[in-house]
Amino acid sequence: MARFLQANFRKVLATQLRMSSDQLGELGKGAGKGGGGGGSVREAGGAFGKKQATEEEMYFKRKEKEQLAALKQHHQEEIDHHKKEIDRLQQEIKRHETKITQLKD
Repeated sequence: MARFLQANFRKVLATQLRMSSDQLGELGKGAGKGGGGGGSVREAGGAFGKKQATEEEMYFKRKEKEQLAALKQHHQEEIDHHKKEIDRLQQEIKRHETKITQLKD
């Protein structure tokens, strides 16, 4: 599970970097500032380029939401596990304390 989360964290980080990059230029307006066009439709610009850029952004936002939901779920599972472990250890402590009191008598 840790590898899954590390990979997802890297993807989220890459998405954030891509979204905040100043190399993109204006989305859907042809080739970006870095020279990469992102495909023939986006290189051409126009309405189709804008539509593709919008769909890409929606895809990455949706993926980011899915990754965050998976991360939240993982953390909740970890919290539940640790709470159960705390309860188990507290029962062990009580068991040992009763043994100590029985030995004193």
